[in-house]
Order: sequence, then structure tokens, then C-alpha cells
Amino acid sequence: MKASKTQRKPAKKVAKKIAAKGSPAKPKLLSGGNPQIAKAYGDAPVQAYIAAMPGWKSDVGRRLDALVTRTFPGVYKAVKWNSPLYGIEGEGWFLGIHVFTRYVKVAFFRGTSLRPIPPGASKHKEVRYLDIHEDDELDEAQLKAWVKQASKLPGERM
Repeated sequence: MKASKTQRKPAKKVAKKIAAKGSPAKPKLLSGGNPQIAKAYGDAPVQAYIAAMPGWKSDVGRRLDALVTRTFPGVYKAVKWNSPLYGIEGEGWFLGIHVFTRYVKVAFFRGTSLRPIPPGASKHKEVRYLDIHEDDELDEAQLKAWVKQASKLPGERM
């Protein structure tokens, strides 16, 4: 049975809709260049966030993600509040990343318990930060030590 004219859609309109949905839109960059990624769990949203980080920051994101994954195999990942989070499933988050205009901020949620304590203070009692600027040399040995320590501490529930 043929559909009536009111039930049929012109083929061109359908093709345009399919084409528009077929190619994923590039994530919007929020204030400071932070990618807007929908809340989701797993590696895929974290990789989408990293790919959307502008310029040199994307390379820093890839290096940080690889370092965390190598240091703590099986790490649980998510993107919440437009920031990748790393933790232990069911036990909370120990590390987060956020993009700002001039740097990438690494948050250690129990940072005051790490040795040495990461340099960036926070208004939150236990949180400490490491800010990575474009020309900074990453001390991967120190980052690895902090990730190991942080992964053994109680996670932050968010």
C-alpha cells in the first residue's frame, strides 16, 4: 500500500537529515578552551575529550592519559562536568584533568596525602593541583609516583 502524500517525506529531506546525523559534530569549546563532552563512563568519552583539547593541550592530554593507564592498568574512566576523571570503579576518583586558557590542570583529589605534595593549592582542604603550561617539561617519574600513591587512597565520590 502506498503512503499518502502527507505521510511521505521527500527523499532529499531524508538524505539531508541522515547526512547531518551521520557525521558527529565537533565538541564545543567552553571558556578557556575546555571541551564540552557529555557525561559518560569509559575510555571513549575520555578519548573524545582529549581529541577535542585545543592545540598543544591535546598532546598533554594523550601523555597524561597514557601515563595513568600504564601506571594503573584497569583504571576506571569517565567524563563528568566536562573533565576526564580517573578512579576505581565503585570506590571513587583519584585524579581529574581540566583545560584552561594557558594550561592543563591536573587535580589530585587527595593531594595533601601525596609525597611530595603537588605544588598547586586549592580552596578544598585535601585537593592539590599540578598546572602544566605549554613549555613545561613533564616530570613523568613524579607524575607516575603521584598516580601510584593517589590510586591507593580513598577516592572522591562525585
